[in-house]
Amino acid sequence: MTNFIPVFPLNIVVYPGEKLNLHIFEPRYKELIIERLQDKKPFGIPSIVGEGHTEYGTLMEILSLEKTYDNGEMDIKTRGTDIFRILEVINEVPDKLYSGAIVTYPENRTVRDDSKIAALILDEVKRLYALLDLEDKFRLLQQEPLSYGIAHYVGFSLQQEYELLSIFTETQRLEYIRRHLNSVIPVVKELEKVKQRVQMNGHFRNMKLDEFGFQ
Repeated sequence: MTNFIPVFPLNIVVYPGEKLNLHIFEPRYKELIIERLQDKKPFGIPSIVGEGHTEYGTLMEILSLEKTYDNGEMDIKTRGTDIFRILEVINEVPDKLYSGAIVTYPENRTVRDDSKIAALILDEVKRLYALLDLEDKFRLLQQEPLSYGIAHYVGFSLQQEYELLSIFTETQRLEYIRRHLNSVIPVVKELEKVKQRVQMNGHFRNMKLDEFGFQ
């Protein structure tokens, strides 16, 4: 399916199923949201990574209008529904302040083929947070697909989050996350060793010189 949607570009990545609170203050986006509320239709958030729009973004449904301010600003709650691919950016929409895009919706497989990889990744994420002493702060989202539920919790850069958005099978997304964890965890473990040594304070006499690199 191909259609036109108004767009609200942001320097973030939103995944299908993810909820996002937005404060709307620019005139063009106030106009966009008012129209979408009236028509009960979604809008698009193309991710901005580096310079300009990226190729993919997320279709957002408006869940509720939480507050309207005296100056017309708004607080809204939204949720991602589908991933779209931009075919053409429409910078000037007739009689509108906002821009739009002609988009299509790639087929996105959300069912994983191998359940073992999911369990493995969950163990690795928990291990990462244990190494960082952040176990109490880790709250795994009860969301399927799993890749979208944990994508913001594994230390991805914005570029990596976007790359995950552009992968359209759950098994490949989980493999992408696993490769990232395999590269990150050894680094964290080395930092943990350094932290432990620093925290020993006055107990260095119990350590061997070769532990500091001296022979």
